[in-house]
Amino acid sequence: MSDSGKRRPRLVADKRYGGSKGPKRPARSGGGSGSGGGKGRGKVARKAPPRKTARKAAPRRRSPAKRRNPVVNFFLSIFGWIFGLIWRVLWRLCAVTAALVILAAAISGLTMPPLEDLYDGRVRGSVTLLDDSGEVYAWRGDQFGGMVSAETVSPHLKNAIVATEDKRFYRHLGVSPRGIASAIRINLREGRGPLSGNGGSTITQQTAKLLCFGQSYDPTVWDSEAAYEADCRASTLARKAREAIYAVGMEMRYTKDDILTLYMNRAYLGEGTRGFEAASQRYFGKSAANVTPAEAAMLAGLLKAPTRYAPTNNLQRSRDRASVIVRLMEDQGYLSHAAAEDAIANPAQLSQKAQEQSGGYFADWIMSSAPDFLTSKTTADVMLTTTLDQRIQSAAEEAVKWVFEEKVREGSNAQAAVVVMSADGAVRAMVGGRDVTGGGVFNRATQALRQTGSSFKPFVYATALELGYHYNDVVDDAPLTIDIPGSGPWSPENYDHQFRGPVTLEEALMKSLNIPAVRVATEVGLENVRKIASDFGIQSDLAAGPALALGASESTLVEMVGAYAGILNGGSSVTPYGLKEVRLQGDAEPLMGSDGGIGERVIREEAARELIYMMRQVVTQGTGGRAGLADREIAGKTGTTQAARDAWFVGFSADYVAGVWMGYDDNTPLTGVTGSGLPAEIFHEVMTRVHDGLPVHELPMLHPAPEPARNLPGAPSQGSGQRLDNVIERALKDIFGLN
Repeated sequence: MSDSGKRRPRLVADKRYGGSKGPKRPARSGGGSGSGGGKGRGKVARKAPPRKTARKAAPRRRSPAKRRNPVVNFFLSIFGWIFGLIWRVLWRLCAVTAALVILAAAISGLTMPPLEDLYDGRVRGSVTLLDDSGEVYAWRGDQFGGMVSAETVSPHLKNAIVATEDKRFYRHLGVSPRGIASAIRINLREGRGPLSGNGGSTITQQTAKLLCFGQSYDPTVWDSEAAYEADCRASTLARKAREAIYAVGMEMRYTKDDILTLYMNRAYLGEGTRGFEAASQRYFGKSAANVTPAEAAMLAGLLKAPTRYAPTNNLQRSRDRASVIVRLMEDQGYLSHAAAEDAIANPAQLSQKAQEQSGGYFADWIMSSAPDFLTSKTTADVMLTTTLDQRIQSAAEEAVKWVFEEKVREGSNAQAAVVVMSADGAVRAMVGGRDVTGGGVFNRATQALRQTGSSFKPFVYATALELGYHYNDVVDDAPLTIDIPGSGPWSPENYDHQFRGPVTLEEALMKSLNIPAVRVATEVGLENVRKIASDFGIQSDLAAGPALALGASESTLVEMVGAYAGILNGGSSVTPYGLKEVRLQGDAEPLMGSDGGIGERVIREEAARELIYMMRQVVTQGTGGRAGLADREIAGKTGTTQAARDAWFVGFSADYVAGVWMGYDDNTPLTGVTGSGLPAEIFHEVMTRVHDGLPVHELPMLHPAPEPARNLPGAPSQGSGQRLDNVIERALKDIFGLN
């Protein structure tokens, strides 16, 4: 049967050997017969075709377009050789530099002192000022609140510092190339130099700078502490390199938490505070271990610009900065979203003491009156106990603010000063200008020498009373001309240009008449008036001529109030003082005590009582009516200088003496202001607040029975002038030793 057109079935052998792919069976011998000599029914083996010999592939030829120019090849080979040479030199140079940096860092690390020697690196000590009851009200110098560590501070504060200053702090080796590159990019983008502005410094580098690379302040090397600190903060390439080496050395010497501890204790945080413990106590009245996230963020925000972001300087600006830091803490996983929202919704609040900011002028006065080696130049921590009464200080500040807001026209540059004092000279409050917080500025209560005007007149009458005159003696208020050698004739006038004829001393003072004051001063002797005023504490150069009686001399407000205190205490001089004692922090025994208080007697107590009575009439019936209080007796005297350049009211109750001055710093005349106006109103507002809640006491003054009036020389004669002349002559011999 023919199998043409049909597929041959697969043989068993084919199946065994895998079909055509299996091994070939050997061809049978013989003429193609089958096995056993059959007739050749099997197939004859096919002859294998001859193998093809592999032809060797010819090399490909580059197309003419891709062939390199021999000149190009030559230069490329030169450049390649140069680049290779540079690379070989560069990496070896980098390796050597790195080895030298590591060696220098290691040497720095080995020479660094023990950690505990570095916590308090202040050049100056601190001055803490306490009020009369022992409460802190001001700080000066560099305040160090005590050592804190990364383990003892609030975790929120630690996280806020790291989040703000160096988020990779725990991962780098002291220097962060990524941070430096980022800072340079920001500086260039904002148009600054690469090293100006953001420095990209790590916390370790900042600590190295705070330590000034281990170099202490030496007054023989630097002109001042400020020059030393400026040199430590310089941002030159050389300083940056030194900073990096020292930072790496710190990483070798100390642990990360050790470095963070140093940073937290050395950083300046505004208001004279060094370290986070001092800052936390200053702003929040609590330890750095107990601050909340909002408080921690505000403290960490001070690191960027301590003075600008100090909450006592601008609370809202400080809170805005704290909000940015809270968000950084949230982004870096230190705060949950809810905690961050709560911190922003409930920002940090200043402590009551930090809010008050009172007594700045007083504190500066104390600092200037105590020895500088215990104040501005102290290297120890000093405690100054003062006479300040914070309740009275607040009263004075509130009164000045109220009067200027309610009574003074907007835009006025007029200034005011207030001093409140006890009768023994202890200063209880001081305001040196309209900026009642003061501190570091011109103090008009202690530094401004101004003409006193009619506020000087009580010392004229004090002299007369000491010499035997009385409140009801009569003097003539009539035209007067005095020939002054070298100046010619001088004719004083009253403020209203009127003459009243015979008036008592009481009326002359009550109405602040000028001509009677000049008559009395010339009669009792100008030298005697100068001596009485000087003995009462007016130490300024007193005028030599008869204009002395009208307050032509200059004085400070604190001197005038001190002199009036001598009148109140019965006629004894006082030296105004604010410092009670000085001691080193931690010591029980004081280094020094007060150098003020009551001194020698100036006038008799009877004369002082009579003078207080006359000054009481100034307030009840005379020019000082606006100064009076409804519930207690007030005595005092107004004063206005020529052209109204200065306006005064100085007076007292039975408990306190107070003085007010108003004027312009450049001597511009006041408009519509006399001592009987705004100064008297400020006095009233101050004393109203000072005496709020205090028991009422009577003034130590004369309560006269009606007596017949007597004449002074120069008044119409009533037959007693000669007798008074004898009194004056006898008193001059007894009191002043005159012949």
